[in-house]
Amino acid sequence: MKFKIQQPLWTILVPVCAWILFAGNEVISGGFYTMLMAVALIGSVLAAVHHAHVVALRVGEPFGALVLAIAVTAIEVALIISLMLTHGHDTSTLCRDAVFAAEMIIITGIVGGSLLLGGIRFKEQTLGLDGVNASITVLTAISVLTLVLPNYTDTIPGPFYSNHQLAFVAAVSLLLYFVFLLVQTTRHRTYFMEKEPEAEHGHKPTNKSTYISLVLLVISLAAVVGLAEHLAPGLETSLDKMGAPKSLVGVIIAMVVLLPEGISAFSAASHNQLQSSLNLSLGSALASVGLTIPAVAFFSLAKGLPLELGIDIKSTVLFVLSLYVILLTLRTGRTTLLQGLVLLVIFAVYLFTTVVP
Repeated sequence: MKFKIQQPLWTILVPVCAWILFAGNEVISGGFYTMLMAVALIGSVLAAVHHAHVVALRVGEPFGALVLAIAVTAIEVALIISLMLTHGHDTSTLCRDAVFAAEMIIITGIVGGSLLLGGIRFKEQTLGLDGVNASITVLTAISVLTLVLPNYTDTIPGPFYSNHQLAFVAAVSLLLYFVFLLVQTTRHRTYFMEKEPEAEHGHKPTNKSTYISLVLLVISLAAVVGLAEHLAPGLETSLDKMGAPKSLVGVIIAMVVLLPEGISAFSAASHNQLQSSLNLSLGSALASVGLTIPAVAFFSLAKGLPLELGIDIKSTVLFVLSLYVILLTLRTGRTTLLQGLVLLVIFAVYLFTTVVP
């Protein structure tokens, strides 16, 4: 028997208030109003986590993780494209910086934090190797093709692809991502499911409750991105006064946007559902690089805007190290807090070298 999951009132009111505050920033300003927007942003993150959980209960794994990953990525793409339309040639590195920050935060920060939490609570956790290997294989291929290879092509010097190269790499990246989705959701869905699923907590929500949460999830995530983008200039000014590099702003915004996925992944790991946690984390990383870059690439080709994709040598070393370590970490199917700590140390190095390049 199904029952209707009651939506807590705050999960409805907070996103609505967030949008009202966002709309009011055109006529109201000041430190107190900025503080209210920051509170609304955090509240919207928590509301998004709740609604994502409701959707996940209804559709099951791995579809629950997929819904959240694609929703966040779609909003990320819309944000990047809107900024490119506004600022034009000045945003040639925006897509690269946003995607690279998201990849490092997810691979080292969210995965590392999940493994550390799970290791502290359960000493050792297990995962399905087939699903994880498939995710990391596709993630590595797309990441190197889009973020590393542009530095070593000859048609155009520097971290750029030519138009033909960009279109080709965008197309094959989309192909790899959609084949991965086919494997994840239909042909080999069991690879991405918990080997020993936890007991069901009650019944699945009704279709009506799920649809309401899906709409509210999108509204909440859009509010998070909108508020984060509006608060970014003030954050950038504060960081300038502190002498911090501007690239740190992109990292902070990416961390805020990824908070719903991070909280959901941490929660799953703390309930001994490591496979679900990794589905969220690696699925988000794949959606970010496999959907965002192709979408922005085709947009830049259509509008004739430059798109700088290649990351610098320092970033390449950290990125390759992160991919190599996560591969070694998950290859046995068992994890402890040690692997989580190693990934978090790499994450700390990434943050430190961003602040002190």
